[in-house]
Amino acid sequence: MRGTRAGTRSRRATRKCALAGLALLALALPSGCAHTGRASQISQSMAPALDSITLAVWHLDESGGQLATDSSPRQLNGIAGTDTRTDFGRFGNGRVFGPTTESWILVPHGTPLDASHLTVEAWIDPAALGPAEDTPIAGRWTEYPGEQSWLFSIVGLSKVTRFNTASAPGYHDRLIAGGGPGRLMFAFMPVDAGTARVYFSNSQIPVDRWTHVAATFDGSVVRFYVNGHLDAQFATEGTIRPSVAPLLIGSYFDTRKLSGFSGDLKLAGRDPAAVLYAYQGMIDELRLSSEARTEFGVRP
Repeated sequence: MRGTRAGTRSRRATRKCALAGLALLALALPSGCAHTGRASQISQSMAPALDSITLAVWHLDESGGQLATDSSPRQLNGIAGTDTRTDFGRFGNGRVFGPTTESWILVPHGTPLDASHLTVEAWIDPAALGPAEDTPIAGRWTEYPGEQSWLFSIVGLSKVTRFNTASAPGYHDRLIAGGGPGRLMFAFMPVDAGTARVYFSNSQIPVDRWTHVAATFDGSVVRFYVNGHLDAQFATEGTIRPSVAPLLIGSYFDTRKLSGFSGDLKLAGRDPAAVLYAYQGMIDELRLSSEARTEFGVRP
């Protein structure tokens, strides 16, 4: 009998310890858990916050609809294409993008978007690599002279090119030269006359996994960060060219073809570029900053 009672007390004590451990874990988790369930990563990382060098931050926490709210005082709100939707993201909700003509977020041009130095960062969970040259995460880049500022992309598979498909525009054929599939690409056009400067990360970005990615430029060095760690850096002097181009998130196409005639903002007619360059997967916590950051609140 004594042995039985002792065993019971021991099991109760073990159960209490386990429950206490679960309670502590629950306190450590933020209210918005990622759908991947990697609790240890979530509890040790932070969503990007506002500070003095934040140009804009889109938490993409909306429960639905076509508004993408900028949480900065500048209120550079975006309009989401009708084929995007919200789902559980890295922190709270995030936006799901797919390979269609109406999968994108457009932020109209505003003076605060121009910055000679820059950090562009986001949490991304790609579902697949794009079939063409690249799939932009975000960028202010068009095919019109004087409107190319910067572009932050993931290099694609290049299976669909202008050399083997008549409808493929091949806009970024020259940009991706030297970059392998899955690598980050950051391109910018300098104020001084010349060609675009293009750089690539060393790491390949995995699919079906949340990864924090960032590209920075301080006027002298372009740096890539993956999950908060320095991945690659390149010396290059210059200033990023200002532009009247809007910020386009999750795709690349001629934004002049957008029309609000039917109520929602949509592409007026089919544009093959909008499908070929469409990002596939989720994007969350996109932040632009006016200086080159080195810390991102990301912990392994």
